[in-house]
Amino acid sequence: GCFLLWLLPSILRARASPETRPSSPLCQQSPTKVSCKGVGLRKFPKELGQGIKYLELSNNFIQNLSGSNMPGFGQLEYLDVCFNQLESVSASALAELPRLRSLLLGSNHLDRNYLANGEAFHLLRNIEVLDLSVNNLESHMASWYISNLTSLRVLDLSGNTMTKLLAGTFRNSPRLRQLDLSNNYIMEIQEGAFEPLEELEVLNLALNSLHCISGFSLTQLRVLNLSHNALELFSEEEGAEPYLLRVLDLSHNRLLSFPELPRAHDLTHLNLSSNLIASLLPGSPHPREFVLPYKEMQRFNRTVRPMAALTHVADLDLSNNRLELFPFSFFHGLGSLHSLSLARNCLQDVARESVTNGTVLSVRSLDLHSNALRVLPRWFFDSLPRLESMDLGSNSLQPCESQGSDQGRDFPGDSHTSAPGDTCTPFYNVPRLKHLSLSKNNISRLQPHAFNGTPLLSLDLSGNRDLSMATGALAGLELSLQELSLRDNQMDEAALPCLGTLRVLDLSGNHLSLLPTGLSCSPLESLDVRNNNLQALGAVRSWSHSLRAVSVAGNPWSCCSLGWLDA
Repeated sequence: GCFLLWLLPSILRARASPETRPSSPLCQQSPTKVSCKGVGLRKFPKELGQGIKYLELSNNFIQNLSGSNMPGFGQLEYLDVCFNQLESVSASALAELPRLRSLLLGSNHLDRNYLANGEAFHLLRNIEVLDLSVNNLESHMASWYISNLTSLRVLDLSGNTMTKLLAGTFRNSPRLRQLDLSNNYIMEIQEGAFEPLEELEVLNLALNSLHCISGFSLTQLRVLNLSHNALELFSEEEGAEPYLLRVLDLSHNRLLSFPELPRAHDLTHLNLSSNLIASLLPGSPHPREFVLPYKEMQRFNRTVRPMAALTHVADLDLSNNRLELFPFSFFHGLGSLHSLSLARNCLQDVARESVTNGTVLSVRSLDLHSNALRVLPRWFFDSLPRLESMDLGSNSLQPCESQGSDQGRDFPGDSHTSAPGDTCTPFYNVPRLKHLSLSKNNISRLQPHAFNGTPLLSLDLSGNRDLSMATGALAGLELSLQELSLRDNQMDEAALPCLGTLRVLDLSGNHLSLLPTGLSCSPLESLDVRNNNLQALGAVRSWSHSLRAVSVAGNPWSCCSLGWLDA
C-alpha cells in the first residue's frame, strides 16, 4: 500500500499531457518575474500572466519560438531559452517582444534554419545582450545573426565552430562593450574585423587557434584574454596613442620572449604562464631550431626593454616557462609589482651580476615553487624589503642557522654573498615575511634559530622526509606563528617550543608515538595527527575550550587510555 501511495503522484503526472496541463503551476512566479527552468516544457508557456518582464525557460525541450505561442508578452525585457532544442525563431515571435533587451539562446541548434532565423533577428533593434554560445555556428552564420543588431552591448559567441573573423562581422554593432569568442576554431582575424568596435572594453579570444597577433589596435580595450591559443608573436600597432589595457592573459601559448608592450601604461595584470619563455634579459636570441616566419619580427628592436612602460603592473605570472635565471634587473622597472610567480620553471640561480647596491623590488608575494634552487643569498632578501609571502616548495633549499642571541646577525663580508660556503639560505631577519613554504625541499635538519627575527604567521615544512629538528629550531616564532605543517616527514619526534599563538597544527604522516612537549601552551583550534603511532592524546585537556577540529585516524589507539575523548 505504501508503495502504491508513493507512486501515485508520478502516475498522475504521467497521465497529464504536456499540451493539456497548465504550465504555470510548474513555474515559480512573481508579478513581473517567472522561472520555468527545467520543468519539461516543449512549447512556450502562453498561459502565463500579463506584465511579465523576466522569463527564464532554460533546460527544457522547446524547439521553436512562434508568434502564435507568444501573445501578451509585450512587456518582456529578459528571455532565457538556453539549453533547449531550439532550432527555429520566427519573425512573428520576435515582433511580439518590442521591449526585449536581453536574449539568451546558448546551447541550442541555431545552426539549423540560420537564414530564416537571422532574418527574424533583424527585428531585435533594441537588444543589448545576446547569447548565441554553443550553437554550432560557423563564421558566416554568426555574422548573419548579428548583422542588424545596432544596439548590442554584450555578445557571447563562445563554443561555436567559427574558423575566422570576417572583416564585416561587427560592422553594424559599434556599441559592443563585451565580446566572447572563446572556445572556437579561429585561426584568422581579417584586417579591419574589430575596427568598428570603438567602445569595446572586454574581449575573450581564449581557446582558439591563433598563431600571431601583430598590429594590435584596440587601444580602448580594458581586458583581453588570448590564453590557450598557439601564439608565437604578440605585438602592438605602431603609433603614439596609449593603450587603456588593464588585464592581459597570454597564458598557454608558444611565446618565446616577453611581449613588447611599450604603450600599455595602464596594465595591472599580466599572465604569461605556460609559454616557452627561456630568458627575460634584453637581446636574448631565439632558440636556433626555432625561427619565427613573420615579417613583423624584422622591425623589432631587441634592445628595447619590454617592461619599461609597465610601471603599473601589480600581478605578473611567468609560471611554467623555461627560465633558468632570476634576473633582478628585469623586474627593477616594475615599481608597482606586488605579486610575482616564477613557479614551475628551471630556476637554478639568481642573476647576481645584474644587481647593484640599492636595487629594491616592491614584491609582496613571491612564488618560486617547483624549480631547482639550491641557495638564495642574503642580498636576495635585502632586495625584497616588502616581501610578505613566499612559496619555495619543491626546491633544494637548506635553512641556515641563525646566531640566535645576536638576533641573527649577518655573516661578515660582502652583502652580495650568502652564508659561508653558499650551501644554505638565511631565512632569519626577514622583517615582513609572514607566510613561508619550504615543503619538499629535502631538508634533513632544521638548524637552531632558523627563522629568528622573521615574524612568520604560517610555516610549511611538510614533505621533508626524515626531517630532524634541532633544539630551538623554531625559536623566535613563539609569539607570531599561527599555522604549522610538519606533514609527511616520517619524523620519530618533533621538538617544538611553547608556541603561544599556534592555532593550526598538522603532524599527519609521521612516526610519532608522543605529541611534542610544549604543545599544552598553544591555543590549538585544529589538530591533524593522522597516520602516526599514537596511543593517546595526553595534552588534549589543555585545548578543551579552543579545539574545533581534530583528525586522529590511522593510529594504534589504546582502548585503556581513551580518557582524552572525554575532554
